[in-house]
Amino acid sequence: MAFDHRKYAAFKPIAKTNRRWPDRMIERAPTWCAVDLRDGNQALVKPMSVSQKQRMFDLLVKLGFKEIEIGFPAASQPDFDFCRKLIEEGRIPDDVKIQVLTQARPALIKRTYEALEGAKKAIVHVYNSTSTVQREQVFGLDRDGIRDIAVEGARLVKELAAGYPNTQWTFQYSPESFTGTELDFAAEVIDAVTEVWRPDQGQAVIINLPATVEMATPNVFADQIEWICDTIQRREHLSISVHTHNDRGCGVAAAELAVMAGADRVEGTLMGNGERTGNMDLVTMAMNLYSQGIDPTLDLSGMADITEVVEACTEISTHPRHPYAGELVFTAFSGSHQDAIRKCLAQRKEGDAWNVAYLPIDPFDLGRRYDEVVRINSQSGKGGVAYVLERDYNISLPRWLQIEFSKVVQREAENNGGEIDSVSIHRLFEARYLAVPADWALRTYDLHRNEQGVRADLVIGNENSPVTLQGYGSGAVEAVAAALAQRFSITLAVEAYDEFALGAGTSANAMACIRLQANGQACSAAALAEDTTSATLQALLNAVAQVVPGIHAGANAVDEVLSV
Repeated sequence: MAFDHRKYAAFKPIAKTNRRWPDRMIERAPTWCAVDLRDGNQALVKPMSVSQKQRMFDLLVKLGFKEIEIGFPAASQPDFDFCRKLIEEGRIPDDVKIQVLTQARPALIKRTYEALEGAKKAIVHVYNSTSTVQREQVFGLDRDGIRDIAVEGARLVKELAAGYPNTQWTFQYSPESFTGTELDFAAEVIDAVTEVWRPDQGQAVIINLPATVEMATPNVFADQIEWICDTIQRREHLSISVHTHNDRGCGVAAAELAVMAGADRVEGTLMGNGERTGNMDLVTMAMNLYSQGIDPTLDLSGMADITEVVEACTEISTHPRHPYAGELVFTAFSGSHQDAIRKCLAQRKEGDAWNVAYLPIDPFDLGRRYDEVVRINSQSGKGGVAYVLERDYNISLPRWLQIEFSKVVQREAENNGGEIDSVSIHRLFEARYLAVPADWALRTYDLHRNEQGVRADLVIGNENSPVTLQGYGSGAVEAVAAALAQRFSITLAVEAYDEFALGAGTSANAMACIRLQANGQACSAAALAEDTTSATLQALLNAVAQVVPGIHAGANAVDEVLSV
């Protein structure tokens, strides 16, 4: 078999019995660093143009990022030119640090400082690979050789920074492929680098621990981070950063557990764009914190604008079910989900803590509309259909009619094979229940009440051939039903009816829904009118019209129709 799992060896976690991170909770947001313009850009089939880079940079500033990696200026002329453009044109806010990446190679480090000349605040991010496989199969060096590369790079970073005293420098070191590096060796290299930089003497230093390739479950990565935090020297003077990739689909989870394990800072990209399967998704992690009542320190309220810019700059479409950002992420097609959402929203009071079934956050917080939450297809149920009518047309249906009408909508959805929008649902309801059949309009009615009950006198039909009816009963509905039964020689039994006033914004003031049996045949109808009594009586007429061929038909004609 070509598909053979036996060629792979399981990752061996460290033996750690004193782990503390599982008992911790994230209580505040880490320092964020957006790497869309470097890691995200180098992952694109078509790298960003200068205008696209500028648009992405402006978006990141607008969202509130204070640390933004803008490129690898020593490795690419476009990256170098973009760095110079930002500095020379004064496009970097005073409270924002730009970050640039360089390998720990002298020529590249020197070129990096040339790119950063004139910057007010900058992070020089130097790295070299320390993993076992890279040492043995790529570089052919032992531990001492790899450590020396890191130390010499750190010395040159420090030496060259002294030549630009007007810039506030932060030094950052990454043991690339940290997850594939023996922990004792990773700590040895980190200590050697910080011995050069001496963060304990005032130099700002970031130690970035990248999951360059995600090799194990997130809990193993958390163990590695906690071990390093417990072991390295000068920890209290360092900012520990993580940069997780998403090879196993756990980039966000690994970063979250790493923060629980002691990390202070997180690097990632908007929507998780990055090499291979992507980077840590900044939007997802920040919104995860937001959903737990933690200020993410980023303003992601305009999610549609964010996705528009990211898509325009990366030329990658956002998945419709992408967490928080996708077009369908708050959309429920399932009938049970729709019913639960509808009921929770109906009970929620302004100022209450958010607690709505199936919606971890309020879509409104991200600039989304509630009409995006419940959408109807063949999988939908009564709750979703009822919600759409309530939301868009102020029509509340009784439960029995919700059940009946949802089947009408479902049949329509099954026939067309797709989604049914709000307008189509309303048209179906009008055609099936609200439409007044020809000659069945209620023209006038008069109710006379006495101790025996109600006498109903009503005129129905058109102006040229009206029909006058009279009936008696304990109430208006019973009296009119008696009049119709007598006129058409049918038996009528009203099973349910509901009436209610409509709110502002509608031409009618009331709606009524009725269900009855006419000679044993089930009929349901609804009606809109200026008052509830008129609406109820018209609904009754609409229902009877379903089994009577016309208001001028006699008893024999009715019997013939019913028998057919």
